Amino acid sequence: MFFEFSTQQLIVTGLLFVWAGFVRSGLGFGGAALGLPLMLFVHDDPLLWLPIIGCHLLFFTSLTLRSRLGNVDWAYLRHAGLYIVPPAIVGVFGLVTLPTRWLNLFIYSVTLFYGGMWALNRALRSRRAWMDKALLIIGGYVAGTSLTGAPLMVAVFMRNVSRARLRDTLFVLWFILVAIKMSTFVALSVPLHLTAALALLPFAGIGHYIGLRAHDAILNNDAGFRRWIGGGLVAVSIAGLWRVAGVG
Repeated sequence: MFFEFSTQQLIVTGLLFVWAGFVRSGLGFGGAALGLPLMLFVHDDPLLWLPIIGCHLLFFTSLTLRSRLGNVDWAYLRHAGLYIVPPAIVGVFGLVTLPTRWLNLFIYSVTLFYGGMWALNRALRSRRAWMDKALLIIGGYVAGTSLTGAPLMVAVFMRNVSRARLRDTLFVLWFILVAIKMSTFVALSVPLHLTAALALLPFAGIGHYIGLRAHDAILNNDAGFRRWIGGGLVAVSIAGLWRVAGVG
């Protein structure tokens, strides 16, 4: 598929993977949520991008966590996993069976919701146990379908995991969810595009390195960063929904 891309598409793709790598390590989540909607403008099939994003996430989370597993809140991760993993598995099967147009509408609609919340400086907050469970279940399903469920689950983890342990705990969660997704892809013979993933790895690596350096600065200006990103996501999502709705 990538051999059919124009030079302009290849350049844009490289820049988008720099961006996804930066967001993933800078925020600790959101590489897919903030990168996939843009990638769909280059090629509109999520099953092209998600295996590549998954390969990169497995690589970079392993790299980051190799000496930080002791900083993971394993007790809460096990508790949350009971609500996240089953709907995530259901979501993966939806990903490989739903029509591409429906998936794109779903992805852009979820992204529009995130973008609107961030642009208005409104945060998803969970204050009750039942709300925690609901957000984890919905986030797990969305993550299984499109890897864009992170903000829903992060709202719960932020309340239950200390800030110092949050990013490493989330990285383990992303690793588990992506491992499930990639295993399902293999079982269902979905192409993993490993050559493309390897070719794009240096671009994601550049973004990952910049994100690690910028992590503390982003957290110290979290509201401003999210407001700026939220406005961009709203614009991208509206354009994406218009584009998908106009197809056919």
